[in-house]
Amino acid sequence: MQDSRVSAAQQVIRGAELGLLLCVMLTGGCRQKSATELEKIHPLGPTLSIQAPLGLPPVPIPSGNPPTEATVALGRRLFYDVRLSSDASLSCASCHSPTEGFADRRRHSIGFGGKSGSRNAPTVLNAAYSPRQFWDGRASTLEDQAGGPIANPIEMNQTHDVCASTIDSDPTYKAAFIKAFGPGPVTIGKLEAAVASFERTLISGNSRFDRYEYGGDKSALSAAEIRGLAIFRDEKKGDCASCHSIDSKYALFTDGKFHNIGVGVNDEGEPTDLGRFSETHVEADKGAFKTPTLRNIAITGPYMHDGSLKTLKDVVDFYAGGGNSNPYLDPKIKTIHLTGEERADLTAFLNSLTGDSPANSGPPTSVAMGRVR
Repeated sequence: MQDSRVSAAQQVIRGAELGLLLCVMLTGGCRQKSATELEKIHPLGPTLSIQAPLGLPPVPIPSGNPPTEATVALGRRLFYDVRLSSDASLSCASCHSPTEGFADRRRHSIGFGGKSGSRNAPTVLNAAYSPRQFWDGRASTLEDQAGGPIANPIEMNQTHDVCASTIDSDPTYKAAFIKAFGPGPVTIGKLEAAVASFERTLISGNSRFDRYEYGGDKSALSAAEIRGLAIFRDEKKGDCASCHSIDSKYALFTDGKFHNIGVGVNDEGEPTDLGRFSETHVEADKGAFKTPTLRNIAITGPYMHDGSLKTLKDVVDFYAGGGNSNPYLDPKIKTIHLTGEERADLTAFLNSLTGDSPANSGPPTSVAMGRVR
């Protein structure tokens, strides 16, 4: 769901004595191991093969939680179930909607009690390829990520114990968990494992770019888009591929790293959100956020970690201006000189990155949808 944080200024005002409280409130716990690390999860049945579409590499599969038909079906049901939230009003899909590229068209998602976070909800599509989850990388796996929004009072506002108990009280869920993991009660670890397995099936590729670049169809892109691709790659022009990588056989359109690109800087030149620094406490990580994938970028706006840019044209114009100056600005960020036509071509190319929607990814019929939009 949404990725909630307070600004650096707020952190200073509240003081170090509130550090523990903030950590509990905003991340669902301070550096605690996830339930999947504390219990052994044993999915039953043969591993489900997840086929990567044109333009993407094989989907990484963890040895401890291989997806099965039963765990993926269970995770799909849980992803859309509002009972994961304390007032049965929110599901994972509330902030990662399949009709919006598994993202949220609002600048900041709305959580429990109408509370709003300070970060834009990133797409879940192709998150299986990301070495770390959330904008600040605080979760190392999809399993670790899955439980955070549930306990976060700004998001779903439900303790893990209550969540597991609520799901366990449903006989149909209990049967589904036994089918997926064997006998025993529903636990948050099993729930995390199931949701993560479903999310690993949310793979999107075979875009017009992929058909042009990897499929040999040179008619898949327009002349403007081909010019835009050249600008995207050109180190003396856009130089976008230095962070949004394109390899010879596939393209993730992200380096999986963290960069300060000058978004979210106050009048004093300081980041209003400390980003990766909150996790590493490394000075150079102040205001640094994970490079998002550009796949499906045309349907997953608004853009940047704070949702501050509405359109792809705004994004191109921002980079052309070299970002906002601050002491932690990544060395790769520099003013680029593009004509109006070149900016239009680059924007056109970004529109070619919309891929196929993953199959069997919408809400199942047997789910408590509640007030999910």
